[in-house]
Amino acid sequence: MSNKRKIAVVITARPSYSRIKAALKAIKEHPDLELLLIVTASALLDRYGSTAKYIEEDGFDIAEKVFMVLEGENPTSMAKTTGIGVLELATVFGNLRPDIVVTVADRYETMSTAISASYMNIPLAHIQGGEVSGSIDEKVRHAVTKLSDIHMVATERAKERVIKMGEVPSSVFHTGCPSIDLVEEVCRSPEVNFDLFSKYNGVGNKLDLSDVYIVALQHPVTTEFQMAKQQVEETLFALNDLNVPVLWFWPNLDAGADGTSKGIRGFREKVKPQNMFFIKNVEGCDFLRLLYNSKCIVGNSSVGIRECSRLGVPAVNIGSRQSGRDRGGNVMEVGYGRQKIKAAVEKCITGGKYPSSIIYGKGNAGSKIAEILATCELRIDKKITY
Repeated sequence: MSNKRKIAVVITARPSYSRIKAALKAIKEHPDLELLLIVTASALLDRYGSTAKYIEEDGFDIAEKVFMVLEGENPTSMAKTTGIGVLELATVFGNLRPDIVVTVADRYETMSTAISASYMNIPLAHIQGGEVSGSIDEKVRHAVTKLSDIHMVATERAKERVIKMGEVPSSVFHTGCPSIDLVEEVCRSPEVNFDLFSKYNGVGNKLDLSDVYIVALQHPVTTEFQMAKQQVEETLFALNDLNVPVLWFWPNLDAGADGTSKGIRGFREKVKPQNMFFIKNVEGCDFLRLLYNSKCIVGNSSVGIRECSRLGVPAVNIGSRQSGRDRGGNVMEVGYGRQKIKAAVEKCITGGKYPSSIIYGKGNAGSKIAEILATCELRIDKKITY
């Protein structure tokens, strides 16, 4: 009988996989660990880029696929999807019997993982806790922290916050963010060595990416979901006025995603932009190479705050979704007005790259996370420290 610790990692969405990929590789290769990969929620849906396909192409075996997304893309469907996830993941955990369950970041589906593991007395490890941001994400992230037993955080300030929340200091590890491991890999070979338009499906004109181009990625803000359509339209019109090639990536599955999608589709039909290509998803390192060679990223994705800080790529961060998150000097904050967005992007195009920041790590988080999972004390009771 194997003495390896069985590590169940739950991937719920496109960004979750990118965030954790380096750690998955390190867990898979660790002599004392067995990786049990569970893929669920929007990571299984083709309209959000079919992340499961890229996971399998990267050589990972998927132990279980859990379909749990309820249609609607509104607060009610988010709550009900979370409930379905608790039911389905409890069954999966009962069958797989992992020694540790790992959950990532702050998406609402993460709550399903945390609740199921906690009530089944399985030690829960949380990656990227202790951070601050806007929207419902912060509530979810801190709730998952309190349900978790092992904390692997991306920044020193995040570690301080988790300890201030009453978690035992010896259970909180500053590992850095595993997504920076991929950034380091890309920085060693940053050339876009693939034909985006033949490798990936999308909508719009094939663009000239040999010189100046922009990456856009704007998610709905769940606490402002009624305004999602209006908010994304401001960005669309701002970038259309610039007449610079734009690679526009599809939003996450959140409340308001339907409004964001309608805004994009309506804009395409009405304006028929000649400088934009709309795409669901690309493989993680391909995406980072596209970012590295772009003039800036525009929208409200945490990739502008996190990965782009290490890449030195300017980020025009729109609105409140990332409020309070630790950031480097590459981020420019703007509201939803199209003229302000346009002016900020123009400044980024002429300004060039920023110095690389190590605020989210130096590129060795994956191996640190695997070693912690192999050696940490397994406990499910909370020590009171406050």
